[in-house]
Amino acid sequence: MQALLALVRAELKLHFSNRRAVLMSIVAPILIAAFFGSLFGTGSRMAGIAVGVVDLDGSPLSQRVVAALQADTSLKTTVTGEADALAQVRAGKLRAVAVLPRGLGQQAGGAMFGTGDKPEIVLHYDPSQASALAVVRGLLAQTLMQEVSRAALSPAGLTDLQRQVRAASMPEGERDDLARMFDAIGKVQGHEAAASAPQGAGLSLPYTTRELEAVQSTANAAPVAYNSYAHSFAGMGVQFILMSGIDMAVGLLLMRRLGLWKRLRAAPLSRTQLLGSRVLASALISLIVFAVIYAVAIAGFGVRVLGSVAGFGLVLVCFSLLTASFGLLVAALGRTPEATRGLAILATLLMVMLGGAWVPAFLFPEWLQAASLAVPTRWAVDALDAMTWRGLGFGDAVLPSLVMLGFTAAFMALAVWRFRWEE
Repeated sequence: MQALLALVRAELKLHFSNRRAVLMSIVAPILIAAFFGSLFGTGSRMAGIAVGVVDLDGSPLSQRVVAALQADTSLKTTVTGEADALAQVRAGKLRAVAVLPRGLGQQAGGAMFGTGDKPEIVLHYDPSQASALAVVRGLLAQTLMQEVSRAALSPAGLTDLQRQVRAASMPEGERDDLARMFDAIGKVQGHEAAASAPQGAGLSLPYTTRELEAVQSTANAAPVAYNSYAHSFAGMGVQFILMSGIDMAVGLLLMRRLGLWKRLRAAPLSRTQLLGSRVLASALISLIVFAVIYAVAIAGFGVRVLGSVAGFGLVLVCFSLLTASFGLLVAALGRTPEATRGLAILATLLMVMLGGAWVPAFLFPEWLQAASLAVPTRWAVDALDAMTWRGLGFGDAVLPSLVMLGFTAAFMALAVWRFRWEE
């Protein structure tokens, strides 16, 4: 028993002697748990969802609906034209767009009481973040019911509804019930404000909706169904390619521990050749692995590069270079393979989470949505989405690629500056 206890004590002492590794094993789950808890906790509040509104009606009712949506803090509402709004949804700049049809103000009042045709509101939405659609749908219903009720229960609105009820082809009993209800509301309005008037039972939504995925069309104008695997392979590909950069960093640290680095330093090789070979090899490995991942995605899961093929290749190359420079930076800053692996995994997980690979970015607090643009993985995931299922052109790959190259240059400069050549 004493021997067993001695061995256990020795293992514990060995494990906790590496303070960095122990610290990372504790900090990583705390940070990740805090991140998800802040998103889905009961006290959390959804940040403003970027949506668009197209007002084809221009009536007082539709204008009040637009103003109410703009005032709602759950949304960031943009009023624009239909073609521009649809293009922004396809590009991922808006989550959804509601098109208010012509005749909405004229038809909605009678439609709420079943005495007229219901106007149709078209909702175009980003299929990769369809959960935002439920929020937009609910807020739209709430806003329209409030505004239509306010307009319908005004004196002028009641007069118009009474006229519609008398002219409507409906069972006589229902027509008489509605007429009596309107008469009662009119009497109440003689003593109280219209806002306090009771609403009748049996009301329905004064409109119908038609929900359309904002997806790319093929050459024959047929829309392409959204493939959720496209975003999944982008996010998980980014995550695990970054992990390969960690392997390069740990391998370099092991070379130091085993004395192989000293042998390489003794060879007639310049510093540029020594580090450049590591970076180039790591970038090529990452590019090959990423290409194989997408080959499987295309062959087995129906993922398609609907945008620019050249842009897609550019994004893969730039991210592979970013991964190699990230690995070299980790090796330059790390001390031991054990502590370095934990620190690098933590950094990778944080970058992947902030990049929107795990959860939609619109669930982040507003300040975090803006801060995530300073994370290279956000640009990589968005660019891969743009080149695959969003079907955007080469120009939409240029800015993300330049951002990734900028991070690559910064990582390389910092790594060369902090690299321990003589150790």
